[in-house]
Amino acid sequence: MAFAQTFDENGQSFNQWLIDNGYAELSALSNAIQGSSKAEKWLMQNKFYHLAAFDAAIDHKQAAKEWLLRFNYPMLAVLADAVNGDSESIKWFISHQLEVFVIIAQKIRKAIDSKTFDHHKMNF
Repeated sequence: MAFAQTFDENGQSFNQWLIDNGYAELSALSNAIQGSSKAEKWLMQNKFYHLAAFDAAIDHKQAAKEWLLRFNYPMLAVLADAVNGDSESIKWFISHQLEVFVIIAQKIRKAIDSKTFDHHKMNF
């Protein structure tokens, strides 16, 4: 749930907690989802390919979703679909008593929808 909290207004303190407690990849993923190309590069350089693919799948990149499925990361593919409002994915999480992933998907979607991307001034 600390990862999910990184998408809230006080997310920076949770990002720092992730870094301080050995989860730098989740901090980088949060920043990548929120538009940081530096974080995307960090994920790739540190071989967190599945998290980079998840970030891309959220951005509707079909090849990234296919990569997740091919390399046995179906939960990340379903989560990406849930972030994008796919009702079947959301129902799947609920039917498997994994509501926490619905909460994560909602927080990510809210953060993405509230973000204004300015290519001239990156926030990260």
